[in-house]
Amino acid sequence: MTPAERSVAGLAAEGLSNPEIAARLFVSRGTVKTDLAHVYAKLQVANRTELARATAEHSARPEGVAVRGPG
Repeated sequence: MTPAERSVAGLAAEGLSNPEIAARLFVSRGTVKTDLAHVYAKLQVANRTELARATAEHSARPEGVAVRGPG
């Protein structure tokens, strides 16, 4: 993810609305919507609930520990 996408994802996972995120980051609501669409695609999640879960799982891992997929 880009730094902007990480910022938007973190704030969305904390429960902020798109207008609140836009105001906090000094960007347009459209930028927030676009960044969230990119984040959802990259993380393969469908909504904010899944985003919050993915963010929590990622932050719970120790730094430098990779999660490996099957195979």
